[in-house]
Amino acid sequence: MNKTPLLATAESIQPAKGISPIYIIGALFFVFGFVTWLNSVLILYLKIACQLNNFESYLVVFAFYIAYLVMGVPASRVLAKTGFKNGMAVGLLIMAVGALIFIPAALTRMYPLFLTGLFVLGTGLTILQTASNPYITILGPIESAAKRISIMGIFNKIAGAIAPIILGALILTDADGIKARLLTMTTAQKEIELNMLSHRVILPYVVILIVLVLLAVSVYYSSLPEVDAKEDEDTVTPAESQQTSIFQFPHLLVGVLALFVYVGVEVMAGDSVISYASSQGIPLTVAKYFTTCTLFCMIAGYIVGIICIPKYFTQEKALKVSAFIGIVCSFGAIFTSGYASVLFVSLLGIANALMWPALWPLAINGLGKFTKIGSSLLIMGIAGGAVIPLLYGFIVDRLVTAGHIKSIAATEGYWILVPCYLVIAYYAIAGHKLKPKNS
Repeated sequence: MNKTPLLATAESIQPAKGISPIYIIGALFFVFGFVTWLNSVLILYLKIACQLNNFESYLVVFAFYIAYLVMGVPASRVLAKTGFKNGMAVGLLIMAVGALIFIPAALTRMYPLFLTGLFVLGTGLTILQTASNPYITILGPIESAAKRISIMGIFNKIAGAIAPIILGALILTDADGIKARLLTMTTAQKEIELNMLSHRVILPYVVILIVLVLLAVSVYYSSLPEVDAKEDEDTVTPAESQQTSIFQFPHLLVGVLALFVYVGVEVMAGDSVISYASSQGIPLTVAKYFTTCTLFCMIAGYIVGIICIPKYFTQEKALKVSAFIGIVCSFGAIFTSGYASVLFVSLLGIANALMWPALWPLAINGLGKFTKIGSSLLIMGIAGGAVIPLLYGFIVDRLVTAGHIKSIAATEGYWILVPCYLVIAYYAIAGHKLKPKNS
């Protein structure tokens, strides 16, 4: 059994001297959001700077999120050896290495090197999320876990709303003009222009590098308590006494699938919307704000969750309503065009807000001694953010190749959202109720 030292009962967590653990975790969720939602700007930026098609540009999110799948189990092993606090410091330092790789990538304008940096950033985040999500879940009763995760979500999405505005202002200045000039330049002139554009990303990532190193040092010397899960590992509850494998918990396995497609649609709503707005003829000076709009919609949803869960409605009810809103907004994006269609994509933020807070506690509920490996599987499900957007880019490119107008192809690609929300709706209605299988 994996002995990750961070998944224990709430009673095993000793109060920290100094800053409360929830504030430290909140600061880390802010970092998650800032680094993650920079991708929405990087997709379009690298599409121009490295002259990419849609499929190639969405390798940005693939390289970032595939780290959760590849490094999910290794992350648990790292935490087992380092402990909770030291492991989080290690995760921040790994992220700093990822930011460092952006410097030679920008100097050489080598797209594979950018993708390597993004994968390393994702690896560091995998370690941090493997620790922080279960930790915030067990800080109190499972019935109110969605409320606590919603609070963390606000930290995450406020950072995510700020990030694309800051990075967009630094690296997408006059992007429309650059795209127009590139069409009339000679090959030599184009190389000079693209190299200058590529260098713009160096300063932001140097700042990110410095901040991540400082945070790593701060976490290492913080009062964040270590969590010992050994006692919890040896405890077997009556509900799990007949189970010998994690694969005997169908509600978890379907939950991993639901979380996989959920992260995919969340990343689609936030990271594709700038490129999508551009495809609809909206100037980049305006389009760069739509990710922020999406994340503010998510913040509104989180606030609803904090106020209403579990006082006015349950986590299950929130998930059902969220899935329904997602389906409605998906159809709205598909059957409209221009600003209206882009607005429907941003409104998916409301649909997505309460999905993670509701899915996570429903999926790990009742796992007992299998909670650690179950949480690792859920973290690996974040790889949906790698797969779904990449499929979208592939579909759009294929439609364009088949003769569709680019703006229409970009809209038609959003059909991929509908089956994803249907999977989430199934989990909300019936999937989370599936009973464990006896050995």
